[in-house]
Amino acid sequence: MRWNILPKSNSEKTQELSKALGVDNTIANLLFQRGITTFDEAKYFFRPSLKDLHDPYLMEDMLVAVERIEKAIENKENILVYGDYDVDGTTSVALMSSYLRTYYPNIATYIPDRYEEGYGVSYKGIDFAADNNFSLIIALDCGVKAIDKVAYASEKNIDFIICDHHRPGPELPKAIAVLDPKREDCAYPYKELCGCGVGFKLIQALGARRGQTIDDLLLYLDLVATAIGADIVPITGENRILAYYGLKVINSNPRTGYKAILKQIKKEVLTITDVVFIIGPRINAAGRMKHGNHAVTLLVETDINKAAIWAAEIEQFNLDRREADKRITKEALAQIKTNKEEERKTTVVYQKDWHKGVIGIVASRLTETYYRPTLVFTKSGDKLAASARSVIGFDVYNALQECSEFITQFGGHKYAAGLTLEEKNFENFKNKFEEVVSRTIDPKLLQPELSVTMEIELADITPKFYRILKQFAPFGPGNPSPVFMTQNLSETGYGKCVGEDKTHLRITVKQGMSQYVCIGFGLGDKKAIACSGRPFKAAYVIDENEWQGNVSLQLRLKDIKA
Repeated sequence: MRWNILPKSNSEKTQELSKALGVDNTIANLLFQRGITTFDEAKYFFRPSLKDLHDPYLMEDMLVAVERIEKAIENKENILVYGDYDVDGTTSVALMSSYLRTYYPNIATYIPDRYEEGYGVSYKGIDFAADNNFSLIIALDCGVKAIDKVAYASEKNIDFIICDHHRPGPELPKAIAVLDPKREDCAYPYKELCGCGVGFKLIQALGARRGQTIDDLLLYLDLVATAIGADIVPITGENRILAYYGLKVINSNPRTGYKAILKQIKKEVLTITDVVFIIGPRINAAGRMKHGNHAVTLLVETDINKAAIWAAEIEQFNLDRREADKRITKEALAQIKTNKEEERKTTVVYQKDWHKGVIGIVASRLTETYYRPTLVFTKSGDKLAASARSVIGFDVYNALQECSEFITQFGGHKYAAGLTLEEKNFENFKNKFEEVVSRTIDPKLLQPELSVTMEIELADITPKFYRILKQFAPFGPGNPSPVFMTQNLSETGYGKCVGEDKTHLRITVKQGMSQYVCIGFGLGDKKAIACSGRPFKAAYVIDENEWQGNVSLQLRLKDIKA
């Protein structure tokens, strides 16, 4: 791992901020690294306020969307709430449908089948709407590129309102309204909302017309916070406010479906990381292993006994997903070695019987192993489908665009995308993708980088320091959990490898009069460095360890170097 240590500033401005806030220079430096340079900016950061949410009507087409929904309600039209099968899509559908049902009954939901229909708006979904007398579809977390599908719906006298956050193409669908802050002509001040976030802005706008305030909509923020965490959007600006209050809802007054999930895992207080790694995978598992409808049903359920049944079913989907993930990752790694592809700049693997619902997770695992842009293909109907994952700093979406001559369809983000192609084009695509990445990637991006926030001494870690550090949460892209580095550490002599397969490292480090217990997940191979008797340096995050009712600070190791 390359350690990229960010510079520590001792400028007059840092010292002024330190004095104004009554905090030490290290905290002032952490704020400066996040672009927070004044007392007022720090207040905005440390005290997220719902009053700072933007007016939803600043979003292009918002008034048109609201008026079309109001007209549908006035005319007693049937409204279909449509969304993708992932966490962002299913939470969006749960959010929009449950809100509209509080005052209008003619609402139904539709999640496309991952295997039969694939990603985004589908012809089958539109046919379902036509056959069942739906005249308005509200599409969430998808649709901004569905030009042909929206035109097809229009032929059947079905109107579309699109709530999306993906990058639009050169042309927008001819929908009644396209709500997407990434539209070039959209003046909405915050561009990084997730799909569920855009959906929330729509219910905020609808609520305003009905005399509701943000306090009346607070209970929907548990869904928004889950989508923000799972969809890996920046936790800055408006997303930070939504995630902050959404976590409060999850921890103080969660919806029935969340209660049922949390009862199984027996965890009292959830952070955004817990939402990403505990709630997110379970919601996702429904769409991966069976159908996204199961997730929506759980998220809108109000009877705890029924919710417990749905949660148990989803837990089983999650266990099945883990098994499939483990097996396919093993097979993919074996395929790379058999084909002697370790020296390539990309990883592209294919096996026709791999589970389509798991290939995205496998792509992430392979990226962790070989650290290069990765695609995992499987057979899907008469085509091949793939999930793409990238390394930090490289835009895989742009790379796929350069290979579009061999691709039937693709969409996604800078670091994650999905695509389909004809099987006859697989080898040509694979070679083209390797050529594009080899030509455009900075070679240093192919080595994992650990961004180290700053160097500190162990003596700097005090209970007060950690109390302030906790107020930097929720952490995520744009507001990462600080990674500190300390040099000249020694191990007290009790270091050992732990865990079922002894892959984790547990040591106690000492520097001067200060010492801390450390846990390094997956760092068992670093024991020789830590326990050699010679000084070493460590990069780590500070967190809490709870054991038999006692809470103490511990260091969660990211890497160790001699």
